[in-house]
Amino acid sequence: MSLRRPPIPRLLLNNVSCMRNAQQILRHTNISIHDGGALVLTGANGSGKSTFLRMLAGFSKPSAGEILWNGHDITESGVFHQYKLQLNWLSLKEAIKSNFTVLDNVQWFEVLESKQGKSLPALEFMGLGRLAKEKARMLSMGQRKRLQLARVMAMDRPIWLLDEPSVALDDEGVKLLEQMIADHRSQGGIVIVATHLPIAIEDAMILRLPPRFPRRITLNKRGVYCPKGKAVNRVRVSGTEKTTNAYYLRKAIVASVKREVEVEKWPSRVEDEARDNRMECKI
Repeated sequence: MSLRRPPIPRLLLNNVSCMRNAQQILRHTNISIHDGGALVLTGANGSGKSTFLRMLAGFSKPSAGEILWNGHDITESGVFHQYKLQLNWLSLKEAIKSNFTVLDNVQWFEVLESKQGKSLPALEFMGLGRLAKEKARMLSMGQRKRLQLARVMAMDRPIWLLDEPSVALDDEGVKLLEQMIADHRSQGGIVIVATHLPIAIEDAMILRLPPRFPRRITLNKRGVYCPKGKAVNRVRVSGTEKTTNAYYLRKAIVASVKREVEVEKWPSRVEDEARDNRMECKI
């Protein structure tokens, strides 16, 4: 009797860790997603949901582990070229041309995919069919989000990465979003959603990212207490002396944490930052 091997996951996160601004978002995470699967990323603002999606899209590399598509590491150049053609990315940057018609804003992306005939049905599904010939500048925020979702449907790629897709949508729009996700999954597509708002997705895996607590650096009239414990009134970054106004001071602190550049002590007093006795600078 022969044993049938289980199918290889379409996407596999193998012991993946992810860093952002020297803070860990994920640590040794293992996730497998098969055709028709869904993953929902939840968490507070700034917890790293968009960073996680960017890593899945191949815009950044994991700090440890590997992301496999069909068993191949997506960071390999030959694999990534094929992998990126499977992705449909929806971000908060809407990429809508205000002087184009609503239909043109969808058809343009469809043409780039060498496809045709899906733009108008997608707009009708999202309730924008009667506005197809109108200029996109006439749309409200919710309608612009619907246009983005119609474009995702028209491009018809198998893996959807959706970053806050329900933002600006009304209740009817959210229901349409839930329906289009269900339809895509029923055809074997994969959906990965980052959201802090409730979206009904049946049998979806849920990954909640913990909040990231920013390090605090205290400023007062005597100077700045940098991470190395030196009181700083002026800073020298990359060989250039900068007076410690609020903008350059924050830049210098971030640089000292990220790149460990030299932070020197100077005798001049802090004036611009000492409007209050104390204030806190978050990194």
